[in-house]
Amino acid sequence: MEIASKALSGEVRDFPVDLQKLQEKFCPGQYPGVIHEKGAAEHIFGELYQVPEKIRIPYFKIKILELLLYMDALELPKNRGERPYFYKTQVEKVKSIQIFLTEHMAENHTLEELSDRFEIPLTGMKNCFRSVYGTSIKAWLTDYRMNQAAELLRTDRGKSVAEIAGMVGYDSASKFAIAFRKIMGMSPLEYRNAIR
Repeated sequence: MEIASKALSGEVRDFPVDLQKLQEKFCPGQYPGVIHEKGAAEHIFGELYQVPEKIRIPYFKIKILELLLYMDALELPKNRGERPYFYKTQVEKVKSIQIFLTEHMAENHTLEELSDRFEIPLTGMKNCFRSVYGTSIKAWLTDYRMNQAAELLRTDRGKSVAEIAGMVGYDSASKFAIAFRKIMGMSPLEYRNAIR
């Protein structure tokens, strides 16, 4: 924390965020807190995937400052309550589900299929996944797919948008484009053209 505070003051003079207070705000006890909020933070992180290589480092510095300001201004709920308890076996199964989804990104599996495959009750699976990853299985998978698609759009120019859509589990290029725009703020083609 001491090194981070010194580095921050070296980057920006009179920056209004106190890192020590920020740590106390989000990590008041033994464990860090999890904030189940998407909008603004997702926007801040989403823009990181659209940066031309030549301005990447200075742009990242600006985004870190923006994130710190956002976290400083964020009002936390007064009564966040206790985190629900999950057995170690439940958490391990949920982590196995997450790994399975990353390895089989092009396939579509219902929640019921995942529940059966990993022998975990459906409601427990959904609740435990949300507790571990901070979002629903469907939302997590969509974010993951879009970030993988963004990587493919940047690095594999030989593949069409329709091919990339299929690689990340969409059989319809138009549905893929709608999902991509929702996460990244632009269409797949606009994204690919912006990073040339």
